[in-house]
Amino acid sequence: MSADTPDPPSRPSRAGRDLRAAIGVGVVLGAAIILSLLMVRFVFIGIVAAAVAVSSVELASAFKRGADIRVSLVPVLVGGQAMVWLSWPFGLRGALVAFAITVLACLAWRFRHGVDGYVRDVTSSVFTAAYVPLFAAFAAMLVRPEDGAFRALCFMIGVVASDTGGYAFGVLFGKHPMAPNISPKKSWEGFAGSMLTGVVAGALSVSLMLGGQWWMGVLFGAALVCTSTLGDLMESLIKRDLGIKDMGNLLPGHGGLMDRMDSLLPSAAAAWMILFWLIPS
Repeated sequence: MSADTPDPPSRPSRAGRDLRAAIGVGVVLGAAIILSLLMVRFVFIGIVAAAVAVSSVELASAFKRGADIRVSLVPVLVGGQAMVWLSWPFGLRGALVAFAITVLACLAWRFRHGVDGYVRDVTSSVFTAAYVPLFAAFAAMLVRPEDGAFRALCFMIGVVASDTGGYAFGVLFGKHPMAPNISPKKSWEGFAGSMLTGVVAGALSVSLMLGGQWWMGVLFGAALVCTSTLGDLMESLIKRDLGIKDMGNLLPGHGGLMDRMDSLLPSAAAAWMILFWLIPS
């Protein structure tokens, strides 16, 4: 090959991302969350609140650059913090009251921009408030009971196991797309891997950390696999509709923080409801 001949382009990794950076970021974030839960549970609320603020900004920015939609960011940010922090002392009631006030504030805040696009902008604002801080408030509520640190750990382990199993099985064996028009790389083989690892992780974590029966952990793990997959597909739909690749570029190898929160947000609500039902505090 002559010196003037350009090198052939390298093949993209089947992983579809900077795997080393993604693993490094994941380990750092995971370590911070585990330490907060094991040392001071209240710090975990602060981590959730910070993630809510960053994710809300990323989603609002995505709406703006993808479809020129104005999210009422000030009410969403203030109301989002209220949802998370009020869920600690007041539980579900505090989160829902804060959400209702946030919706009213979004309706009023948009007055100053006039008639054009009012319904579109307000709808997106309410969607952002429900999708990010309201769902995240359920993660905060997981740590309220005495065994709350272990409840939150079960939730995190279940989602991570689902994502990891789905990713590995999808890369190694994925041949049958699950939803080719939404997320071409997501396969039924990957979903099977998610279900396998998620159910095993759920059975082990719930029985060892919460003293539940193995079947409770299986039900818990399977539910988190379904909500994690649903959350991933939901965000893929949002990004395709807006014509963007990532919600942001904050995390190397991952994209924006919202790109990592997609499976966690709906799973937090599912984890709180299932554990509240199966293993009352």
